[in-house]
Amino acid sequence: MAFTTRFQSFVCEGDSLTCEVAGFEIIARIVRDDCPDAPDERQEGFWPSLYIDAPGFIGPGNNFRERFAQAQARAEAVMEAWRKDEWFYCGIVLSVALEGILLDDHAASLWGIEANYPDSDNAYLTDVANELLPEALDAGRAILARLTASAAALGDGASP
Repeated sequence: MAFTTRFQSFVCEGDSLTCEVAGFEIIARIVRDDCPDAPDERQEGFWPSLYIDAPGFIGPGNNFRERFAQAQARAEAVMEAWRKDEWFYCGIVLSVALEGILLDDHAASLWGIEANYPDSDNAYLTDVANELLPEALDAGRAILARLTASAAALGDGASP
């Protein structure tokens, strides 16, 4: 049970994947994360550091100044790309339907994921969708069970 197609190497909000499992149609879609925080506000250690107690410590060893300069340039490039909206944070949101009827538009999700991150192929987005698939199926089954129980109760009460 998995999505057999993958998200593209460049994605937009609203892009989606679909799969069918046990009669349920599961749709994984990309939704832009509405948290406005910049990458350096979200990720501890985003900026490299030469200080051992700092979260961005690059580690001791040969060429530490060169490694620091490379890490600094990389962090600056990532921040600039984010400012230009070349990449964004998103959520992967799964919905579940049965026979064309939407059971849950938000059956499972994970937020704060980088989409179109520099030098990324977005493969992680599909991995997340596959990891959320069992949760979405459980939600679909639970809703179907409630609907079935409600229909049975209505059926029992409708007898003359």
